[in-house]
Amino acid sequence: MPTKEDVLEILKNVNDPELMLNIVDLGLVYDVDIQDRKVHVKMTLTSPMCPVGPMIQKEAKELIEEMEGVDEAEIEIVWDPPWSPDRMSDEAKLALGFDI
Repeated sequence: MPTKEDVLEILKNVNDPELMLNIVDLGLVYDVDIQDRKVHVKMTLTSPMCPVGPMIQKEAKELIEEMEGVDEAEIEIVWDPPWSPDRMSDEAKLALGFDI
């Protein structure tokens, strides 16, 4: 069975196509819960009006469900707490030109 760290590592393969950075480094993944062979991910988007949200959600689900030991993945989009650039990794901040 995968660990939370394994799931986060696989989610680094999901990029926000508008920002060209992965959803983990962008701070969009809030929680990963693994029960038996089911993975539940709580994540957000940079904006409620994000046009690529469904694509990101679908890609995350598909990648997790390809992992050994996973039968099902659920990707829940949440808006609380609201996303802010403070959630990004230092690498993502540097890539986008933020001062760290």
